Amino acid sequence: MSYQVTAATQLGTVGVDEVLDEGRPPKRGSIEVRRPSGRRILTRTLLNIAALVVFVCSVFPVYWMLNMSFTQGRSIISRTPSLIPLDFTFQNYLTAWTREAAPGQTDFPHALLTSIIVTGGVLIFTLLFAFLASIAVARFHFRGRRGFIVSVLIIQMIPGQAMMFTIYGMIDDWRLVNTLLGLGIVYLATVIPFTIWTLRGFVAGVPAELEEAAMIDGCTKPQAFWRVTFPLLAPGLVSTGIFAFIQAWNEFVMALLLMKGYNLTLPTWLNSFQSATEATNWGAVMAASTLISVPVVIFFLIVQGRMTGGLVAGAVKG
Repeated sequence: MSYQVTAATQLGTVGVDEVLDEGRPPKRGSIEVRRPSGRRILTRTLLNIAALVVFVCSVFPVYWMLNMSFTQGRSIISRTPSLIPLDFTFQNYLTAWTREAAPGQTDFPHALLTSIIVTGGVLIFTLLFAFLASIAVARFHFRGRRGFIVSVLIIQMIPGQAMMFTIYGMIDDWRLVNTLLGLGIVYLATVIPFTIWTLRGFVAGVPAELEEAAMIDGCTKPQAFWRVTFPLLAPGLVSTGIFAFIQAWNEFVMALLLMKGYNLTLPTWLNSFQSATEATNWGAVMAASTLISVPVVIFFLIVQGRMTGGLVAGAVKG
């Protein structure tokens, strides 16, 4: 008996099972057996290299735009451009911001205000209309529901450039050419179908039983929707809002077709840097392009936190 106690004391924290299993081959499925094979390591390495190449190819144009925006004009047109702006300058940004508009044209501050008004209006009305339509399509069964869904898909297949002259004729008949309302209507008609289709998937993915459970606990149907279902749909609203914002902010063709003079948006205002009589100031063009991209980055950083917060809030309340 004393010998057994002494042996157990000598084992300490190792444990009896470990001592008894010592020298045996590892069991199938154990940690020792689950080591990545050489082929798996090679495949993972190649995939990481491919992802890195794609990332560099995607980021490099943005970096080059920033680099040229801080580079002086004589260095931009040099045959040996530098990856780092050695002759660092802010003059390109000052030129882009304070550039005097040509007769009958607009300047950067007014073009910025025009883009903010149009994009903000499109974002608000798109989310409102698409949200209500997606709930109706996903939660209610009505006559013509399937035809409505199919028509939304068909509209997405038609490129907007193929209907340029038709759209211009309609807007001209409504006397809305060169107006913010006319451009906003065109943007809404372009963005809403895709937004409805995307939000429909989010709404259909939320079980209706969650609202029924909340109603059993004493909530009314509107309270159950806003307290339980809406937080779960918040990430979908943010995702589609990002799409609507980027589409309206960066759109060029329809704005160039419908807007002119003092009502140009930022992408069409950027086109005014090119002139048939003067050399293009590429430094100012790159600086203006960077300024146009800043609101998109700020908007994405703001709503990214909202997206995560919506996911967490919905998980807790559900």
